[in-house]
Amino acid sequence: MAETPINSGVTLCFRPGLRAWAFARLHHHIPTRERIAANRYLRPIAGRILVPSLWRFNRRSVPRGVALGLFTGILFPFVHAPVAAVSALPVRANVPVAVATTLLHNPFTTVPLYYAAFLIGHWILHFAPYFGAPLAANVTANATLLHWLVAQGGPATIVGVIALALGLAAIGFVVSGIFWRLRVARKWRARAHRLGPNQAN
Repeated sequence: MAETPINSGVTLCFRPGLRAWAFARLHHHIPTRERIAANRYLRPIAGRILVPSLWRFNRRSVPRGVALGLFTGILFPFVHAPVAAVSALPVRANVPVAVATTLLHNPFTTVPLYYAAFLIGHWILHFAPYFGAPLAANVTANATLLHWLVAQGGPATIVGVIALALGLAAIGFVVSGIFWRLRVARKWRARAHRLGPNQAN
């Protein structure tokens, strides 16, 4: 069992195999210039996506990438990575950050996310989160359930997915922007401390 200490004095334990698997999966999903250039679906616009400005990490492109990744990850569950990469072009978002952030939507989070969207949609539309009559052996007995799915369950889930995607994107944009500013401020403080009061000025 490998131990990874953190600054708070608490020691976290990770299995080396699990940690290696997690980093391997993350590396597999984060795009590189070579992968995008070789992707047959992105090849027609690869030249535009590979523009250096879309791969730089700065205070504008990173929050945009986080927001875009969260939005596309929720709204496009099966093709979120290509959609995020293509959408980064018009909004000038960081491509690696946008694609990596779509990993919030994965097989482990799909059910909780869509259940949350279901509840949010019912709250927005003022529907009662009632699942209708239980399944029965014939279509007539299931009429109440089918009507609920068409009239309430489906529309509420769709509205909830859109609202959840917009909400998480907004939160991600604000939080990543704050984090970026704090990170830059910490670097400047460290530089000033290293150079001393006279040289920092």
